[in-house]
This record gives sequence, C-alpha cells and structure tokens, in this order.
Amino acid sequence: MKRVRFVGVRMILFGIVAIGAAGLVVSGLWNVLMPVVFSLPEISFWQALGLLALSRILFGGWSGRGRMHKPRCVRSWKDLSPEERERFGHAMGGRVPWGEGGDEEAAKKV
Repeated sequence: MKRVRFVGVRMILFGIVAIGAAGLVVSGLWNVLMPVVFSLPEISFWQALGLLALSRILFGGWSGRGRMHKPRCVRSWKDLSPEERERFGHAMGGRVPWGEGGDEEAAKKV
C-alpha cells in the first residue's frame, strides 16, 4: 500500500515538472522567434501553458495517441484474399496501382 502511494506521488511530481518544462520551452521559443519573425508580443509562462493546452485540445485530443492513428476498421492490402483483390480492382474500374494486368510484383512495390 505504501509503495503504491509513493509511486503515485512520484508520477504526479514528474507530471508537474514535465508540464513546467514544456511551458518554459514554449515560452522561450515563442519569445525568441515570434517577435522577430512575425512582430508578435512576447508571452509569459502561463500564456505558454495556455497555448499548449489550446493546441492539445484543437489538434491532439486527450487520448494520448493523437488523431493520426490508423482506424481499426481499415484493412491492409495484404489482408485481402485474391478474390477480394479482384473484386476491388473491378470496383475501381481498373484504376489500381498495378494496372490492368494484375501484376502482383508491382502491387508489392506500392
């Protein structure tokens, strides 16, 4: 029980230090680059943390994986059977990477 509490406190402290370091990095980079390049005002540490939170909300979500992960419902070309590949080729009207001839070697290169 005591070990679990100690690890939890350690993780909370690590999180606080990591967030503080990220805020310092963002405010430092902003204050060095943005006023010179775009004539924007300098920002404080707290504004940098707000900017990090805003960018996380807008672009990253809260899942930890971001939004650029591959959906689980998408199947790979390698997972298709030869019959499914043939049906896909016909459904695409022959506009498949390996052309009309069904060249499997060309499909592996793509």
